[in-house]
Amino acid sequence: MHYTKPTPTKMLSELHKKLDYVNAYRENRLKVANEILENQYLFNDLVSICFSPSDKNNHKACWILEFVSYEELIWLQPHLDFFCSNLKHLKDESAIRPIAKVVQLLIKSHYKKNENSILLSEENLQNCIEISFDWLINDVKVATKAYSIRTLYVLGNYYDWIHPELQIILNKDFGDHSAAYKAVAKEVLKKIE
Repeated sequence: MHYTKPTPTKMLSELHKKLDYVNAYRENRLKVANEILENQYLFNDLVSICFSPSDKNNHKACWILEFVSYEELIWLQPHLDFFCSNLKHLKDESAIRPIAKVVQLLIKSHYKKNENSILLSEENLQNCIEISFDWLINDVKVATKAYSIRTLYVLGNYYDWIHPELQIILNKDFGDHSAAYKAVAKEVLKKIE
């Protein structure tokens, strides 16, 4: 039998069907992530759904993107302008947390400088800096703040103004947060000082 690549409309509905059955269970999310990894043609639509806040599967797509990014972060390279410029449009906490992790992976990869490194433009980097500070100072869950702290720490090694700003925020907010936040803040403050 001859296989033909699905048309864009078909792919979107195919991906939507998969996302409809995704729930918060890790093995369930991994199953769909593996299907994307085996069918790279679905990746473009996955990225698109991640940044479509009106889509009911938006947060699920973000969960899957995080898992796919652990394996094939390089697939995001052609989407970086779109990805980075749309970070500020994410409002749902369930979508923000996995995307904050993807931002952390992108920043770490960019500064590793090997043949598989992600190459971020200066504008991409500025978008990542801005959103990481936004997530750090706004009312989001601790996991998102922790990813943002670690992302900003890495960026601060290349932008000399970031570590002093990060230090001020972490010291000011330290007493108002959970043990998990305090642990990350303490670890990063120790590296900065």
